[in-house]
Amino acid sequence: MTEHVEWSEPEVAATPVTPAVTPADAADAARLVAFGLQPKLPPARDQEYAELLRRYREDPPFARLADAVATGLGLVVLEVSPRAGMAVTAAEDSVFAVRMGDYARRTAADSGDRFLHGLAHLAVAAMAFPRPEDLADDGYIGRVSVNGVDAFVRQACRRLEERAEEQGENTDPATDAPGLEAAWRIWARRSAAGATKDARRLAGSTTGIVGKAVVFLTDSGFLQRTGDDSGGTYRTTARYQLQVRDMAGSAALAELLELGIVPVTDGTASLLPPEDTDDLELVADAGLPFHS
Repeated sequence: MTEHVEWSEPEVAATPVTPAVTPADAADAARLVAFGLQPKLPPARDQEYAELLRRYREDPPFARLADAVATGLGLVVLEVSPRAGMAVTAAEDSVFAVRMGDYARRTAADSGDRFLHGLAHLAVAAMAFPRPEDLADDGYIGRVSVNGVDAFVRQACRRLEERAEEQGENTDPATDAPGLEAAWRIWARRSAAGATKDARRLAGSTTGIVGKAVVFLTDSGFLQRTGDDSGGTYRTTARYQLQVRDMAGSAALAELLELGIVPVTDGTASLLPPEDTDDLELVADAGLPFHS
């Protein structure tokens, strides 16, 4: 007698079903990106914003959806956290990108002055986060002043001039030549302040250019004004730290740092005093942030 054995098909593991993306999910993701485009709005002041940030951190599919929305708009997500919110920066081809030419036109600057506006932004970034550990520390708050940034750039101008003389380079090239080597010559010749009849800073003076830069950064949620001393004092925000981290590898910033005025190797000082200041016209009350 043969025993009958019943065979059964092996059980197939159930494939997890990914929930379908709903229009409401897409709307929430877009809403989170929209919050990220309001850099002066802290998450702590908006309950919906804070809730969407929590969802981003706890719901990976939603996070991927929000990242995709940002990418589709030409935005790069730098960080999503309670401290910075949804911090985004515009890719080069994004409709949200602000180009230096457009920025300079807003300030009624000519083409030669575009270098000065770009140099002002580089100097603010270098002085705000002068050491690698400052840029890496989420709790670090950088502080700058308008006069301090101008004095720093003038010191950089002197260092660049000395380097050009040592290398036997032409010390008077065309002002439309690219790079810091051209910008410092224009900056050094420009009046530091100047004033209109009602004692306002001249927009074309170097402190006027720095003033435009810090106002733009403040309006963009990167700086916060803290006082009126030294032409205006400012503190950095988490978003600005993320922005500077993103640009830390740029050639122009690297060139500025390599001058040795803001060393990035051993972190022993953020702004070195010149060997001889007798012929260096520093702005009064510059408030240079020396660090030991």
